[in-house]
Amino acid sequence: MFDYRVGIEEEFFVIDARTRNVRERMPTKFFQACKRHLRDQVTNDLLQSQIEVLTSPCRTMGEGRQELARLRRVLAEQAARHGLGIVAAATHPLAVWREQKPTRKNRYSKVLEDMQMVGFRNMLCGMHVHVEVPDPLRRVEIMYHTLPHLHLFLALSTSSPFWQGHATGLSGYRFAANEEMPRSGLPELLKSTAEYDAYIRTLTEAAVIEDASFVWWAIRPSLSQPTLELRIADVCTRVEDALCLAALYRCLIRHLAHDPGLNADIDVIDRAVAQENVWRAHRYGTAASFVVRERERNSAQPIKAVLDDFLALLREDAEALDCVHEVCAARDILARGSSADTQLELYRAARNAGRSRTQALREVIDWLRRTTAES
Repeated sequence: MFDYRVGIEEEFFVIDARTRNVRERMPTKFFQACKRHLRDQVTNDLLQSQIEVLTSPCRTMGEGRQELARLRRVLAEQAARHGLGIVAAATHPLAVWREQKPTRKNRYSKVLEDMQMVGFRNMLCGMHVHVEVPDPLRRVEIMYHTLPHLHLFLALSTSSPFWQGHATGLSGYRFAANEEMPRSGLPELLKSTAEYDAYIRTLTEAAVIEDASFVWWAIRPSLSQPTLELRIADVCTRVEDALCLAALYRCLIRHLAHDPGLNADIDVIDRAVAQENVWRAHRYGTAASFVVRERERNSAQPIKAVLDDFLALLREDAEALDCVHEVCAARDILARGSSADTQLELYRAARNAGRSRTQALREVIDWLRRTTAES
């Protein structure tokens, strides 16, 4: 039996515990302490105000829960010892991008040299989920078949309603900001490994990119692992939300691997509809409605109906992978809201109580810090 092993990467902001703002320079002693405890499971990110952790490949979601809880706990403990905190939010409510310092790393230097201001504005934290695919030669085909479902992962994960001290009006501003980058957003309509390889070869031979890791689509074949990597999700503030989305994605990959006919006839209109639904996901989050293209009659359906259909589609996969509990937690996210919903509720309550905008945002950050460390 194939395990569909799953690996989860989470990006966090490193904050000053007193000011609640990000640390523009990564404190060396803090990072070294994290390295001693977590070794290769912790790494730098593009900006010094960010830190990233990576689970080992997990055969069960129970293993994934233990890994995520341990990684977050170690980071939070080491941060507290150095007067810091870690925050799982896709944008930091107070941080200003112009004040950030890049991480000294050859790859990041090349990205920033090429991207210029667009790269420096990429002060964003996401969650990436890797799922092993039985036949690596089918990864591009399966990627293409995921397009009608990706918006749900974004809507349920939204954790970026603020940007540089202001409410954006979007639940997931990260995805909007991330689309400034080239080779981002939804993947192109590439239907086979041969087409994907030809695309990558064209860009590498033209010296536009070094390799496929410089393609930052919402989902992509991993260059170094036999996996499909989901990149559309905001980092989740709550551990249980992260596990839910990872389980949903794992079930989706299994389902598409077993049913190659599902979504096999996607065309340019379907991709355009998928793009519209992605917009609706990061604009409205858990309050979104989505366009459903059907033969008889096209319609806009509330997220609850779309999610119910998605969970019904994946029911047997969730049972086979023993993650029914994690998958069904998606309904809990809808019932209480995503991180973005909670952040906005806290902010409005603080403002209505007479707090200044900055004070209200600090209260939001306090909640983010506490909840990030809970396991």
